[in-house]
Amino acid sequence: MTFQPVIFGSGLAAWSYLGRTLETQTKAFEASPQMMRDTEYFEAKIGEIDTAEDLVNDRRLLRVALGAFDLQDDINNKYFVQRILEDGTLDDDTLANRLSDKRYRDFSKAFGFGDYSTPRTKLSDFGTNITAKFRRQQFEVAVGEQDQSMRLALNAERALPELAEANVSDNTKWLRVMGNPPLRQVFEMAMGLPNSFSQLDIEKQLEEFKDRANRQFDVSDFAEFGQPEMQQKLVHRFLARSQIQEIQVASSANIAVSLLENAANFARSQSSFF
Repeated sequence: MTFQPVIFGSGLAAWSYLGRTLETQTKAFEASPQMMRDTEYFEAKIGEIDTAEDLVNDRRLLRVALGAFDLQDDINNKYFVQRILEDGTLDDDTLANRLSDKRYRDFSKAFGFGDYSTPRTKLSDFGTNITAKFRRQQFEVAVGEQDQSMRLALNAERALPELAEANVSDNTKWLRVMGNPPLRQVFEMAMGLPNSFSQLDIEKQLEEFKDRANRQFDVSDFAEFGQPEMQQKLVHRFLARSQIQEIQVASSANIAVSLLENAANFARSQSSFF
């Protein structure tokens, strides 16, 4: 049985507890029998894989490969996954580059089936690099089964430093946030953006993200989100707003139940009267 992370409380209190116990819980999760079997198999077998077709035809390997990029829900979409891998990422019109979710581009680029004559599966450290990503990603998934907000916060804490240091323009970094659903959700919640925000033109979205980053976080360059204190500020605001939203939803549900009960009681009293 896989170790299940423990989350006490909610919001900032739960985040504080998770931070204090993260190392211990992570080690216990990674040492679970299922995780050990999955990662050992991947590291032993991935070097034998020559093509994208080979990978998708080995379900155990594919589960780890997809899981390392938070794409585990595509495990049964073999044709789609094979196409993503075989197209590669070098041309702008490849499938991975056309999709708004840029996790597919990262996935395809990591394996290199469509980008190089020899795939990256042949590199000596490829297996261990992917299983390291898989362990971290699957721990986040397991945390999300207890509290989805904690999972999103962990994802942001992991993804922000790498994105902040990327050798691309500031606009490109924001576009990558917009193309990463979990990270985008953290920014939208932390900045108080409405659910309808994603329906705006992409340029309008980019402008609004940058404007709110400047007004709410005093950030004019995305690279500043690489600083631990700025990541903490973002995550704390995300968790605080998430908790407020949960309380509001719960309150609305309680009011609705109360109104229904009152209506039912009134109907029964009228029926008894007549």
